[in-house]
Amino acid sequence: MKKIVAFGASNSRQSINKRFAEFVANQLSGVVVELLDLNDYELPIYSVDLQREIGIPDPAVAFLQHIRDSDGVIVSLAEYNGLHTSAFKNLWDWMSRIDKMNIWYNKPMFLLSASPSKRPMNNVLTVSKELFPHFGGHIIADFYLPSFHHFFKEGTIIDNQHMEAFEIAKQKFQTHIDNL
Repeated sequence: MKKIVAFGASNSRQSINKRFAEFVANQLSGVVVELLDLNDYELPIYSVDLQREIGIPDPAVAFLQHIRDSDGVIVSLAEYNGLHTSAFKNLWDWMSRIDKMNIWYNKPMFLLSASPSKRPMNNVLTVSKELFPHFGGHIIADFYLPSFHHFFKEGTIIDNQHMEAFEIAKQKFQTHIDNL
């Protein structure tokens, strides 16, 4: 069975993106899902000086090992002030120092984002689709769910239009994983 790593790119204990990553991962068939929580990988704020002083902290190495050992990655990106959360960006900064900025190892990726906002697009998803390939990301599919608290109830997407778009993106990722 293929192994999929899934996580919400937030350290909020009530993160809608953690919930969304778990929901999406559980929609796939024929895979084993490993859910990661950024709170289990706390790190000091990255700096070159700190890296020289202490080296690469074990949590960054461990998180990267989960990615390396997977067959695919699902990331649901939280947006703080239009960009990645500080917890995710800090983890990214540490991981990028381990293997010459190759943090995604060309793993098939399903990028997601959920937002309480009604905006029709999400900046962090747009930025990530451009940025991740420069760090070894192989983006197969992406999906954004606005108005999360309105369109996601009882553990599922309740709006038909959003559910149809999600199913298309999910199937694209599922097909890719099945054909590995």
